[in-house]
Amino acid sequence: MTETGRQLRRAWIARLGPQGEVDVDRAACPRAIVEDAVARVGANPVRWAIELSSVVVRRIVEEVPTLGGSPAAVEMLRRGNEATTLRALFTLVEGPGAAPPTAEATLEGIREFVHRAVPLEQVLQGVRIGHAATAEAFLRAGAELVDPEVAVDEVTAISRELFSYVDNLSDTMIRTYLAEHEVWSTSAAAARADIVRSLLSGAATADVGEASRVLGYDLRRTHEAVVVWSDSPNGNSGLQAAAIAALQARGATATLVVPVASGRLWAWGTVPPGGTRRTGSWETIAKALSRQQVRAAFGTPVDGVAGFRRSHREAERGERVERLRCEAGRVPRHATAYADVAAIALLATDLDAAGDFVRRELGGLAARSAPMEALRTTLYHYIGAERSLVDVARRLHVARGTVTYRVKRAQEVLGRDLDDRRFALHTALALAEELGDAVLLPRDVER
Repeated sequence: MTETGRQLRRAWIARLGPQGEVDVDRAACPRAIVEDAVARVGANPVRWAIELSSVVVRRIVEEVPTLGGSPAAVEMLRRGNEATTLRALFTLVEGPGAAPPTAEATLEGIREFVHRAVPLEQVLQGVRIGHAATAEAFLRAGAELVDPEVAVDEVTAISRELFSYVDNLSDTMIRTYLAEHEVWSTSAAAARADIVRSLLSGAATADVGEASRVLGYDLRRTHEAVVVWSDSPNGNSGLQAAAIAALQARGATATLVVPVASGRLWAWGTVPPGGTRRTGSWETIAKALSRQQVRAAFGTPVDGVAGFRRSHREAERGERVERLRCEAGRVPRHATAYADVAAIALLATDLDAAGDFVRRELGGLAARSAPMEALRTTLYHYIGAERSLVDVARRLHVARGTVTYRVKRAQEVLGRDLDDRRFALHTALALAEELGDAVLLPRDVER
């Protein structure tokens, strides 16, 4: 088929459009690719492809979670999938030879998957899921927009052309993965990452002294772990320096850093045992991290290989709490100490159960509205301050009369005395204060 004939037959593609609001300027793809796409097929089909890509990526990460790993890693996946979807659009309109090269954006995540030890079969599973969802959307659109007299032939052609395109893309991804894996598997960084993952999994390891030698980090010391991340587009830049500086501010004399995903890394510092170390304040550390647009969650210092694992688990729990807080619209904390959020982290291990508990204990106070949120916050601080109106008024920057009114109103909504299950009430208020919708809404409700 000639290029002109193909374009005439595929004129229906120009009628594609997104269901929601899609801003082309906020596309994940490099701007040059998006601008070229708009020039070739029009703005609405490009918006349709961007919207479709976001849906597909969510499905991929839901079914193969290891392909995510961090918001920045998901954004990288979205960037590659978006480029793939746009190239599929070009292929259908102009033929495979006319589609512009988008390989760099499409294959960008392969190196990261190799470095994170994501198996090739899981990468290909993600490709299959993405292809199935993308092909389904193209076929459905074709069936709706094409003249019924030629719809069967057109849908058959779309299916054949998309299969050929994805088959070629899969071959390229496999070759890229295997080549990168060969290089990576012989590197010192790979050996270090393998040892760390083995230590964290609790698997039997070789001599601790030998592992320490390969890592360049003494595993027999006292360790404080930290997870450091950034959700900014250039999140990898400066992460390692930020992690080392934060651990040194905590008194670390040696550090170990392991990148684990785009915009995210694990790190450990060896610190003096007991209370002999001199450390910077959390406020100072948080300010330094804030300047670098980086956030960090710290475990507690623990001895030996078991401590290496435990402190890391604590840091990851602290990170989870902070991510949940940000999803709830709370002001980000740039430095989160596990000791400060341990109770919330443990209570939120099962979010479904935690949400049931919060909604049962708070009743009408769990309603999602500004007035109810003000009542919850005031009551939370009131119970925590041993019912001191002065302390609560000072902390919330409101008048004492306002505190009195809110406490009285909160008690009316609760329908019971504040001393009735006081511990459970304060715990439910703490969860609501920290995690917001994650516990105020049932998990199957659209947020």
